Amino acid sequence: MVKQILIIDPDASFSNALAVYLERQFYEVYKAHALESALTYLDSTAPEVVISDPFFEKKDVFGLLRALKNSDPTRQLIVLTHPNNIDRAMSELGNKASDYLTKPVNSKALDIALEHARKWIYLQFRSSNRGVVSHLKYRNNLYEQLFDEVPCFISVQDFEFRITAANRKFKTHFGDVVGEYCYKVYKHRTAPCSHCPVAMTFKDGNPHSTEEVVTAHGGRQFHVVTWTAPIRDSHGQITQVIEMSTDITQIRHLQNHLEALGIMLGSMSHGVKGMLTALDGGIYQMESGMKRKDEQRIQHAFGIIKDMSARIRDMVLDILYYAKSREVNYQKIAVQRLIEDISRTVAPTAEKNKIVYEITTEGDLGEIYIDSHWFHSALVNILENAIDACREDASKPHHRVTFSVKALPDDGIVFDISDNGIGVDRETREKMFTLFFSSKGAKGTGLGLFIANHVIQQHGGSVEVESEPGKGSRFIIRVPRFQENTYAGITQDSWRSAVQL
Repeated sequence: MVKQILIIDPDASFSNALAVYLERQFYEVYKAHALESALTYLDSTAPEVVISDPFFEKKDVFGLLRALKNSDPTRQLIVLTHPNNIDRAMSELGNKASDYLTKPVNSKALDIALEHARKWIYLQFRSSNRGVVSHLKYRNNLYEQLFDEVPCFISVQDFEFRITAANRKFKTHFGDVVGEYCYKVYKHRTAPCSHCPVAMTFKDGNPHSTEEVVTAHGGRQFHVVTWTAPIRDSHGQITQVIEMSTDITQIRHLQNHLEALGIMLGSMSHGVKGMLTALDGGIYQMESGMKRKDEQRIQHAFGIIKDMSARIRDMVLDILYYAKSREVNYQKIAVQRLIEDISRTVAPTAEKNKIVYEITTEGDLGEIYIDSHWFHSALVNILENAIDACREDASKPHHRVTFSVKALPDDGIVFDISDNGIGVDRETREKMFTLFFSSKGAKGTGLGLFIANHVIQQHGGSVEVESEPGKGSRFIIRVPRFQENTYAGITQDSWRSAVQL
């Protein structure tokens, strides 16, 4: 049975995480981050397996690895390097290495490589150590089965938040990697989360809990409640933290609708009060202007009243939409008319903020069956979001919002909305359609994009978002012209004939 493993790798952080994974399987692991330290270990130990990345910053260790293999042909060599280095490593070492793996390493592939490496030792000592090996194998299999079958996402992390172990459910949804950063796997971030429960457990040794939205490698999002717990060594020192995340997505989807509405109303009450106060002020100015016959004061007051009325109307409509399940009222409308109606609402806001608003069309737009009121509101919400993104951006001298509409050959319409505003990062992009999530802080309710996305999905459509901080955003909305069984007495063939007429 293999006892000692030497890791030769210039990346200390990665090799530390890999060592933790191997030590959990009862290997005695040594780590070398330079040729000198590797030679020192080799002088004092006799590792049966060497796991190495043969590429250092200014030199490689191919010569050392060949010498190790030649001096002891039974010693097993596993190459672990970046994908673009694999071909050269194979050319240099050939069959002197038993396996070639890529970073970040798949734990199953690493286990198989180690199984290859230890087979000859296992066969040699099987008869004399049959009882001990069988008992250890049984215990190891039992613990692995218990760990894998827990019905939640489990990962074990070191001080740098690198994953050193994960159970089957985690691997299925987030990938099977050892040595990758947790925040990159869970949140697609480039830096640790600001309120990380793992970091807090490392700091105080206590369990911590948080509720998060995480994104699997296929794009599926999960609402999870996460708990952490410390893992200590024989001296009581925390060496790792285990993180267990329970999927509560269905619970959140089935959450009491009235309770959610109450939360929404509570969060919006301050904004409503402010708008009503401003409306009262506008009415007062209007009355005093009429008494004084002050046309300028009247026009100013009228602007305030008009603006506040529109904002109150939009907020009330959002509340009504969310509070009441509503069947879609499909009606036939010319796409060009829809574009013009939307632009009449959006263009003045863009002009007021000195933002160029452009409309482009492509193909025979024809007609579409939609709930014109709600679909109109959904697109206006996204366009106003684009205008806000430009208004918040002070890094560019000129801003532009483009509204492009294109007819698809498969009876669909694409509404393409792009801006060169502030843009958002991937984490924000993946949460922007979540209920009550807002990137605008106190200025937003977190309802607008949630409802817009819901309306588009009700029409059988989809929204794709492309965005990058500092460069702007693009919303691509694809909607079919016609929905089966949504308009009484109409079939898809008869609708196509009617459009052609």
